[in-house]
Amino acid sequence: LASTIVQVTNLSSAVSSEQMRTLFAFLGDIEELRLYPPDNTPLSFSSKVCYVKYREPSSVGVAQHLTNTVFIDRALIVVPCFLQPTVL
Repeated sequence: LASTIVQVTNLSSAVSSEQMRTLFAFLGDIEELRLYPPDNTPLSFSSKVCYVKYREPSSVGVAQHLTNTVFIDRALIVVPCFLQPTVL
């Protein structure tokens, strides 16, 4: 069973959902992208987490290659998400 979702952690608190969509769209067709906490959250957080749902499972394998890529000020951690998160 192949996953179509990746979880991206260790994100800078400054990152926006638009930046994440731009970065991960190069790797495949995105069906849905969720960033937590959302862009319009008034509170500040030390980091964020993002879920990216691709149309094709093959995009998940490609996206994992972005692990350890420094984006803004942190090295990304990209892993497949095999359980359907309630957020998507």
